[in-house]
Amino acid sequence: MRKTFFTLLGWLVALIWITPFFGVFMTAIRPLEELLNGWWRFESFNPSLKNFVGALNHPTAGLSKGIINSLTVAVPATIFPLLLGTMAGYGFSRYKFVLKVPLFVLIVITLALPQQTIAVPIFQLLNAMNLIDSYLGLIIVHTAWGIPWITFFMRNFFVTIPKAMEEAARMDGANDIIIFFKIVLPMAFPAIGSAFALQFTWVWSDFFLALILIYSPDKLLATQRIPLMRGVYHVDWGLLSSAAIIVMMVPILVYLLLQRYYIKGMIGWSLK
Repeated sequence: MRKTFFTLLGWLVALIWITPFFGVFMTAIRPLEELLNGWWRFESFNPSLKNFVGALNHPTAGLSKGIINSLTVAVPATIFPLLLGTMAGYGFSRYKFVLKVPLFVLIVITLALPQQTIAVPIFQLLNAMNLIDSYLGLIIVHTAWGIPWITFFMRNFFVTIPKAMEEAARMDGANDIIIFFKIVLPMAFPAIGSAFALQFTWVWSDFFLALILIYSPDKLLATQRIPLMRGVYHVDWGLLSSAAIIVMMVPILVYLLLQRYYIKGMIGWSLK
């Protein structure tokens, strides 16, 4: 009975959590006149994909171009910090070096640093490097922002991995590079999948950093284009809802593809 109770409670919480999305989805696929008395009423139901097509091919802020721009930033801004953070996390978990503890404390402190507090220095630094309104500048910022938390995350995962296999490989003559890439890295796929899904989602969903660093209309990311679809005298809520769903679907697909690794990575080191 206890298991049944908690199962039903979980389904109830999930239903409450997902209800607003149903409202957004109905707004995206149904005409406005069917929504005036509530999206949950189905006396007349005439769904269509017109709003989705309109969002993708919007004349001034088309999402088809925005999605390509966002992928141009999100993919390298996920891979680079993941590679660097994984190596740094392994180093913190296995090696002893000078200032190891202060450096790790500094990494933990940076996790609590809000982006808004350093927006002006970031803008001034990238402006001095001529990287304003450049994807490279935005990728560098996201990479620098992602390395600390990935280092912390991966370090906690590597601590849970026994050292026996690494020591055996070292006795057979393998150096540190071979041990990391051929032994440790394959065992770390669950944590890497988790970190990849989280970092990609955060970079893809970013609006603040993109807003202060990207200006050219043809370079705007997907998240920047949604507000531009709002008219001056009229707001097409169906168009905005469909655009929001399109942008939302990309990280959801990434999560579904990495779901197996994501769950193993999040649960594995946290339990140990």
